[in-house]
Amino acid sequence: MNSRVLLIPLLALFVVAAPHESPAPLIYRQGEGWVYQSVGADGVADQMFAPRAKEQLDIVQKAFKEKDYDLAQSAAKRLVKKWPLSDFAPAAQYYVSRTYEEEGKDEKAFKEYQKLLQNYPKIDNYQEVLKRQYAIATRFLNGKKFRLFGIFPLYRSMQKTVDMYEKVIANGPYSEIAPQAQLNIGKAHEKQDKFRGAVRAYETAADRYHDRKNVAADGLFNAAETYFEQAKSAEYDQGVARKALEAYHDFISLYPDDARVEGSREKMQHLRNEQARGAIKVAEYYEKKRQWAGALIYYNEALVKSPNSIHAETAKQKIEKIKARQSEER
Repeated sequence: MNSRVLLIPLLALFVVAAPHESPAPLIYRQGEGWVYQSVGADGVADQMFAPRAKEQLDIVQKAFKEKDYDLAQSAAKRLVKKWPLSDFAPAAQYYVSRTYEEEGKDEKAFKEYQKLLQNYPKIDNYQEVLKRQYAIATRFLNGKKFRLFGIFPLYRSMQKTVDMYEKVIANGPYSEIAPQAQLNIGKAHEKQDKFRGAVRAYETAADRYHDRKNVAADGLFNAAETYFEQAKSAEYDQGVARKALEAYHDFISLYPDDARVEGSREKMQHLRNEQARGAIKVAEYYEKKRQWAGALIYYNEALVKSPNSIHAETAKQKIEKIKARQSEER
């Protein structure tokens, strides 16, 4: 006989015969199918599924308090399915979400919280649920891994994290945590090196929450910093450097008392120096081609961009030489 055919009954026999605990044995109940029961300290089976929604919620809450999350979740799901329009359904859906969160299954918890807010938008603890969603998204922002097939913690995804924050904002655009959620979208984009997305997120925060000084200041400053980092990574792309300067200028103009102003001024000077350096490179190209007019334009631009830098001194000397040469050629 094929050994594989023998293997299946042998495994089944092992599972049945092996000693193990079953904290919530299955029984068949007419009209409900297979359901769980647990055995109390006195050896008497306690019915885990009640005939009314209120009693069912009592079971959920008791199991959750005792950290029996499997039981609490099963009982809560049954309540939501059997009595979806009852006054106790929102609380049951809340406990479905909470059990997933307590088990560390944050992605599932987030989705269940989303169901709760969508299906029962008038719940009393709406703000608490928003904060729980925000906390879950932030754990993923800080490096928690998403689960493959909902089981194996395997990979990080800043795009999924962005999607979570966007849902939090959509659920409560002017809630207590929405501004920081918007800023965190920028951080998530930065972690993907998506500078444009990061800048848009920061600028949106500054614009949408302009009446919240700290948030608006953070939005403008972070946008400037993102441009600054992008300019460096692109070997000081002149267009990006210009945008960085404009963003720093707006930040300093609107929030002159901010502690980050001095550092922003230093970075602005650094960017101007790089702009001057870039202008000199272009000027030298025209100079080699003996195109004096073009060379003078860019040497003068270097003077304007950073008049007190070493590049300005170089530009002055070059301008004098070109003008002297032009006089000789006349």
